[in-house]
Amino acid sequence: MKHRVKSERFSRNRAQRKALVKSLLRSLIIYESIVTQEAKAKKIRPWVDRLITWAKEDTLHHRRLSFRLLEDHNLVKRLFEVIGPRFKGIPGGFTRIMDIGFRHGDASKMAILELTKIEKKEHHHKAKKEKAKDTIEEKKEEKIPHQKEEQPKKGLLSGVRKIFKRERDSL
Repeated sequence: MKHRVKSERFSRNRAQRKALVKSLLRSLIIYESIVTQEAKAKKIRPWVDRLITWAKEDTLHHRRLSFRLLEDHNLVKRLFEVIGPRFKGIPGGFTRIMDIGFRHGDASKMAILELTKIEKKEHHHKAKKEKAKDTIEEKKEEKIPHQKEEQPKKGLLSGVRKIFKRERDSL
């Protein structure tokens, strides 16, 4: 008898469920926030907490346990070098699940599963625009004034282009 044994099956066999959990864990490590069904988010939450607990103490044994779940050395490295140190002094509560309503297609309950301490990325839009302007100005200065710009060769196509250009300009 299976007393007190309860697990979400998600209409999948064991191998497919295992692959689903691993896939969700990988995406959460990569993106630090994922949108999924609420039941799936609740299912992988303990696994994420376990991974982060291992990542807080960087030992070979913990790295091997994490690799067993993630199966990617780059993700294990990211987990132990980026995500683990963020939660160093925190005993638990590494993830949060926020409901976002129902999906339009099948009305399944959706949720956002994210790490509580997400690394904020600085937006440098203004700095990039200024840098781009500087590079354009430098290129203009680099042009040699005595060099002539190349003129397109005259032929049938250039004459046709001029005709169509004039028609567009008149509109």
